[in-house]
Amino acid sequence: MKKMIARIIYASRWLMFPVYVGLSCSFILLTLKFFQQVISVIPDILTLSESGLILIVLSLIDIALVGGLLVMVMFSGYENFIVKMDMIENQQRLSWMGTMDVNSIKNKVASSIVAISSVHLLRIFMNAEKILNDKIMWCVIVHLTFVISAFGMAVIDKMNKKKYI
Repeated sequence: MKKMIARIIYASRWLMFPVYVGLSCSFILLTLKFFQQVISVIPDILTLSESGLILIVLSLIDIALVGGLLVMVMFSGYENFIVKMDMIENQQRLSWMGTMDVNSIKNKVASSIVAISSVHLLRIFMNAEKILNDKIMWCVIVHLTFVISAFGMAVIDKMNKKKYI
């Protein structure tokens, strides 16, 4: 009976598979949004102000950071929770694949969120004259919360690693 329950629980990891497929689909949508923004700026490039262009570039950077986060979560989550990816012989494996445990993923996600939040905050600062001071203050507070949380998780992870060495 115990073995059967253990097998069922172990097999249930495959329930995560549709989640990773969904993340792949969202990555496709994100890529389409990236190119939509690139294409939409082309007709206005000669009349666009420098700060307007910087805001668009920051939006593209934001999309790229979220995309990188998606890839990291998809690949490492799939390998950690479902099955190791067997790569085709001629295909090069990403150097970080297979090396990230759950804590590493958590720290990478936290770092990525801080980076994404930083870009978002920079976009807000670029438009500061059009944004209420209260909103700017709350955005800074939220960003600092992300920074402190990421730092705290990294410290706890480092303390845990020292404990097991």
